Amino acid sequence: MGFFLDGVWHDKWYDTSKNEGRFQREASRFHNWITPDGAPGPTGDGGFPAEAGRYHLYVSLACPWAHRTLIFRKLKKLENLISVSVVSPMMFERGWTFNRAEGSTGDHLHDVSTLGEIYLKANPKYSGRVTVPVLWDKKRGTIVNNESSEIIRMFNAAFNGLTRDETDFYPHSLRPEIDAINTRIYETVNNGVYRCGFATTQAAYEEAFTQLFETLDFLEHRLAKQRYLCGRTVTEADWRLFPTLIRFDAVYAGHFKCNLRRIDDYPNLSNYTRELYQWPGIAETVDIDQFKRHYYGSHKTINPTGIVPMGPALDFMRPHDRGRFG
Repeated sequence: MGFFLDGVWHDKWYDTSKNEGRFQREASRFHNWITPDGAPGPTGDGGFPAEAGRYHLYVSLACPWAHRTLIFRKLKKLENLISVSVVSPMMFERGWTFNRAEGSTGDHLHDVSTLGEIYLKANPKYSGRVTVPVLWDKKRGTIVNNESSEIIRMFNAAFNGLTRDETDFYPHSLRPEIDAINTRIYETVNNGVYRCGFATTQAAYEEAFTQLFETLDFLEHRLAKQRYLCGRTVTEADWRLFPTLIRFDAVYAGHFKCNLRRIDDYPNLSNYTRELYQWPGIAETVDIDQFKRHYYGSHKTINPTGIVPMGPALDFMRPHDRGRFG
């Protein structure tokens, strides 16, 4: 995955040499918010009111961060309000592309060939990585936001007046608990699998590996006592965790060497994953073929041959037992 420096593309992988072999994810750059009336959000500038047809989402079906936004677009009934373009699962010297032959929809707005060109339309002197998701404003011709955790919060509430859907996955009464568990899961699980896979020293890998499975064990015990991460109600925390769990056995266990246990070896986590997968509309956001092609085919520093494994056999439609909690 390359990056721009003052608008010039550089095809360079992550440099872990300054962090003793530890992978450190760069912060996203665009932090404006869509709000019901266009007032400024928690960060960034105002001027982005919730309007039908105004915004466009760029995603990869392979990427867990982008997957979050597709899930919330589905859950909050935003599909007719926010259009989508899907990049190719393959990512080489030009970064994310719109190569239709590889599984992209193409760019429905500008018909460009790479996602990097979208970033340069927002800022011709952009410096930073070119990542998904990207939330684009058609009216102002710029990127609103490219941070998945913020985009899902916008989708959760900003468009309620248009959809009449008041379902709240970030309720006030649970926010401290949601925020606390999000923090642990992000560092040790969501990003933890990358910290294992992209580590370049044994010590960095073992550190991330240990923290990953400590948290998975913690989650397994938590889900033995309650249906969802924060009790009886499904919340943002569950939908942030799900994209990592659904990829784990197919990709992370092998490709990223996260192989102490599979999710299928955890009774509660595996049943929980199947319940979320079977939630109305969620299976439509999951593309296991694109998961595997992206990771095994694109990460040449980890898998130089690019061979994509044919297994494992996965069945997320098997019955689950989460209904025992009522």
